[in-house]
Amino acid sequence: MSVRDKPCTQDGRLQEIFGAPVAELYATAASPNASAALGRALELRSFLALAEEQVALIRDRVHEAMAPDRDMDELSADDLRMDTQWLKAALDARDGYRAALDDLLRSMPPPGQPTRPVRTTQQTITTTLPPATAAPAPQRAGAAAQARRP
Repeated sequence: MSVRDKPCTQDGRLQEIFGAPVAELYATAASPNASAALGRALELRSFLALAEEQVALIRDRVHEAMAPDRDMDELSADDLRMDTQWLKAALDARDGYRAALDDLLRSMPPPGQPTRPVRTTQQTITTTLPPATAAPAPQRAGAAAQARRP
């Protein structure tokens, strides 16, 4: 199964923001005039879908191992400890991808608003210098010493 076909917890939000089902968004992202934001959002969505699938696989494996009808002699603390480490890694990855996708979607302009190039203006500062005769120029230290020599 392709990652495009895997369900993801953020599919509804992506559909709401971009106005099309996820399958159509992937097709749109492949076109040459697709926005960079859509491409990045779908890339993060793909990583998130894989991380969520890993979380579900580990969860299901732990549930199966802990099923009430399982023989207690089959339980392994080492296996459960390893599954705990894998689950932590998968949850950390999922949380990271969700946060990155949230940040990206929050930073995008509202749907339907055309993007405009940013106009910057260069500030100019004008100053006037005081007249040269306003204060006496400092003497050089060596000039005064040379003048006192006999």
